[in-house]
Amino acid sequence: MFLRVVRATVSKGVKRDYVRVVVAYRDDAGKTQHRTVINLGRRDLLAAHLDFDKLRRLLHGDAVAYDSVKREDVDALGAWDWGPMLAARALWSELGLEGTLDRLARRDRRDGVRLSDRALVLVANRLAAPGSEHALAQWLESDFVCDRIGRRFVASWRDDAERRASRTPRVRVAARQLQYWYRTLDRLHACKEETEYALFVTLRDLFSLRVDMVFYDLTSTYFEGEGPPDLGAHGHSRDGKPRNRQVLVGLVMVDGWPIAHHVFAGNRRDAKTVPEVLRDLEARFGLKRVVFVGDRGMVTSQNLDDLRGGGHGYIVGRNRRRSGEVFDYIQSATGPWIECGCGITAREKAEPPKTLVQEVVAKQLGVRVFVVHSEERAAFEHAQRVKGMERVRARLMKLERRVAAGRLKAPAKIGAAAARILGDNHGHRYYDWSCTDGAFRFFEHPVHFRREQAYEGKYVIQTEEPDLSARDAVRLYKELSEVERAFANLKDVIDMRPIYHRSDHRVEAHIFVAALAFLIHRAIEKKVKTAALDLSATEALNALESVRVVDIALGDGSTKRCVTRGSQRAAIVLRALGITDLDPPTPPQPGETVT
Repeated sequence: MFLRVVRATVSKGVKRDYVRVVVAYRDDAGKTQHRTVINLGRRDLLAAHLDFDKLRRLLHGDAVAYDSVKREDVDALGAWDWGPMLAARALWSELGLEGTLDRLARRDRRDGVRLSDRALVLVANRLAAPGSEHALAQWLESDFVCDRIGRRFVASWRDDAERRASRTPRVRVAARQLQYWYRTLDRLHACKEETEYALFVTLRDLFSLRVDMVFYDLTSTYFEGEGPPDLGAHGHSRDGKPRNRQVLVGLVMVDGWPIAHHVFAGNRRDAKTVPEVLRDLEARFGLKRVVFVGDRGMVTSQNLDDLRGGGHGYIVGRNRRRSGEVFDYIQSATGPWIECGCGITAREKAEPPKTLVQEVVAKQLGVRVFVVHSEERAAFEHAQRVKGMERVRARLMKLERRVAAGRLKAPAKIGAAAARILGDNHGHRYYDWSCTDGAFRFFEHPVHFRREQAYEGKYVIQTEEPDLSARDAVRLYKELSEVERAFANLKDVIDMRPIYHRSDHRVEAHIFVAALAFLIHRAIEKKVKTAALDLSATEALNALESVRVVDIALGDGSTKRCVTRGSQRAAIVLRALGITDLDPPTPPQPGETVT
């Protein structure tokens, strides 16, 4: 193994030298080949960190043959990803989470590690490589993860004899290490309520949150097994897994920041969760009056009465098909339309689709109703309707031919076959049928089809805010999509699943870790966007993986730790996050670790 310097052109007229650790080997044909073990980074940046003679002469371009620095002189002992953990640490501290958990919980008596440091490990793991507490050990081997005083967390594995003697031979992680992480979940769960409140105060003061607008939505996440005894239950599955037990997760957001989340039993109705969330906003966060922005699943007369009774306002969407009143409102939208501003994605199109709105007369005193027409939504729903109609029509024509050929004669069987066809692809919304004198015929439904055409591209917003303009009502309701996107991050990017825990409080703690990871993810996203970078938070984290910690043996029995500066994109992301010091803390004792 030896060091090699490679010169590369980084821009017009600018060349830089990069240092690599290279190993020599022979291929199948017996020829000597070279393979790069690790890129140490730019030579000029590394020179400030490395002080042993031979490598210093090499880095400064003195007359030293590159291949003369052999393994017996210098050796790379290890290299670990550091960038994602570095970013998570910086934002963890900036958002006040380190100080909050330090105040709420004492350090662990066994190894002196604070709850905040262990909780950050779980959160950073969910950001960088989501998995179970068992998979966490593998991540500790590939990433550099340390506490605030620089002690590195290392994986602890069971040997083969321990695994064979255990009742759980498939578990490879040492039981003692697993218990550390399970105890961390338990202690974190006990701090959830106070941590969320402290976080809310920090966000409110740092970013001047507009706390009068509260966005709320629900999702579900399912279990492969039985799940927790009380929370795990069968209910409406948003994952398409009705046979699996699940829990509901409600997320509360203000100005695009998640301030709280709630975990409900899987069979809880969406609308039944709203009163509990409102009481929590009043009692825990001290919000005396809020405008509650929710989706159509939250709309019940009782919930609206509760909002009015508590002095709160609301902006909610109405379900188009569950109320004939909504269809009447859409039909009554015959006045002039007001054009709303379009989003970033729409503006990038050659012909930006328009969103139009008009206020119509409501049937209740004090209620305001806005009918919205989205050209983009209309095009999508029209295409979906045409596709669905073609599929249903093809099957109805096939049934018509079967009846005409005499292969199906019994009226009851004909009716059953037609019902099955119309039950797929929403066929009952488009077609009706008749069977007289043994002849089957189908046709467009005289009422339902006309209604479906009227619905295309339309949705209805209801509120009782007297000073809210039509444009603002649409803008605020569209911001509810931020919550939906938040759930996409929670379930996909942060990856709440799989959840293996079987106790209610452990499941709640697991989801709390995912929510904190999403908070860090959202903070990265906001800083990246503020810096006008065309990167998502996930892409930023991927770029930061090129920032690595490298331990090098100097050949005289001592070692040197250095940090690679990473790729050009990593440098841009670090500037956006305001991170200038890349070095990890130095532990009190060299090489000191914790499990």
